[in-house]
Amino acid sequence: MDIAALPLRQAAEAAVLWTTAHGAPLFAVVTSAIDGLDSALRSALRVPPPAAIIVAVAAFTGWRRGIRASIAVAVGLLLIWNLGLWREALDTVSLVLIAAGLSLALAIPIGVAMAESAPARAIITPVLDYMQTTPAFVYLIPSVLFFGIGTVPGVLATMMFALPPPIRATQLGISSVALPLVEAGTAFGATPLQLVAKVKLPLALPYIAVGVNQCIMMSLSMVVIASLVGARGLGTKVVESLTQADLAKGIEAGLAVVATAITLDLVSRPRSRPSST
Repeated sequence: MDIAALPLRQAAEAAVLWTTAHGAPLFAVVTSAIDGLDSALRSALRVPPPAAIIVAVAAFTGWRRGIRASIAVAVGLLLIWNLGLWREALDTVSLVLIAAGLSLALAIPIGVAMAESAPARAIITPVLDYMQTTPAFVYLIPSVLFFGIGTVPGVLATMMFALPPPIRATQLGISSVALPLVEAGTAFGATPLQLVAKVKLPLALPYIAVGVNQCIMMSLSMVVIASLVGARGLGTKVVESLTQADLAKGIEAGLAVVATAITLDLVSRPRSRPSST
């Protein structure tokens, strides 16, 4: 006996049609805001000469992580410049910063809510599990459906893809705050909101910093994939090398992506990881 299939496809199609019909004004505002932010950030990144950016980033990395990290960053950025992919790398960094910033703006409040509320944790945890097991390409589908082709769907797909790690890191950091410290804050008359803002969040910063680093790295990986839907940057060169079967161009683009990833990782990685004990 045949079992009737659940009407998931029909429900999804109806939801898409309803959202497209009623959400057009919101989509237009989001598109305008992200395009404007991306344009402004790309223009700002292109103002300093490449040599000045390389020196500044290498010096900052050396101050935070030591001379070896500084040399690694300098060599990587010089390689990108030498390959003639500096402009594309800046476009990639712009998209990463926007997507990661949007992800963190959502992730930290959600992580706090999960740590402070058992019902919120019960609802959000399965959603995060689903998001982390969903293939990266799936995130592109709703973005393209609602926002078309270009930078905006790439940024939004990247934002959603990079969202789970900082949420979990924030939740872990808040939950790991020692109970005596919370009790001390309560004894001094702190409200629940003050406990979170003045006790738990400051003590959870090492965990949150790890989440920020992971968010940035996942954003970079997704931004490269998002070039398939029109996002600019190094991913465009990767896609071109694939469609043209150009191995040399693919190697150059791959090296530039790796150099960008190493730079972003060393710049954003916290000085020390939180202890597992």
